[in-house]
Amino acid sequence: MLVVSGHWECDVATVLNVEHHTLLFDYYGFPEHTYHLTYPASGSSKVAERVLELLGQAGIRHSQERQRGLDHGVFVPFKLIYPDADVPIVQLSLKHTLDAGEHLAIGRALAPLRDEGVLIVGSGNSYHNLREFFSPDAAAGEASAEFDAWLGVAVAESPAERDRLLCNWQNAPGARACHPRSEHLIPLMVAAGAAGEDAGKVTYHEQMFGKMFSGIQFG
Repeated sequence: MLVVSGHWECDVATVLNVEHHTLLFDYYGFPEHTYHLTYPASGSSKVAERVLELLGQAGIRHSQERQRGLDHGVFVPFKLIYPDADVPIVQLSLKHTLDAGEHLAIGRALAPLRDEGVLIVGSGNSYHNLREFFSPDAAAGEASAEFDAWLGVAVAESPAERDRLLCNWQNAPGARACHPRSEHLIPLMVAAGAAGEDAGKVTYHEQMFGKMFSGIQFG
């Protein structure tokens, strides 16, 4: 499994290439027990090397990391999804640019992994404005509903139109109200880029604190 988290940014696309993961508790102010969580997932040098190879073939600047732990954008969701930690994980960073087109291109480069049995996961949020998350302001909720609806339509378009829309996501209704900074949206671009002809579909849709959240699947 290859996971792109909204909590790791580097100058170039960087692959975490380790055989045994540690955890990076990259949060603060949470209950003490949340700093003693465990998730003993293994890495996969074979998959990591293949990711590096594909990025190189596509002319995408890349690097690898051998010290960093899995951040909470990886170990928290997968502790719930695969509680036995029995699926090897390779993590890929975002680029500091947070440019949608660049990350769609990264996804396209990595598309062959899908036919090689590697699940590609973008771990982020369709809504990520922590300043407004708990606000009762109706305008914030309306913005999240507008952007969520737009996103569901955009990912279901033909590949060329999907790419065009996602490259210009900031022009969508409610976009910047939902993503003042886009690090939690950009993992979706990698997944969409890798999707090929597969249309996206919303497989999770829920309202929390008046804000809409969706999960999207390709294939």
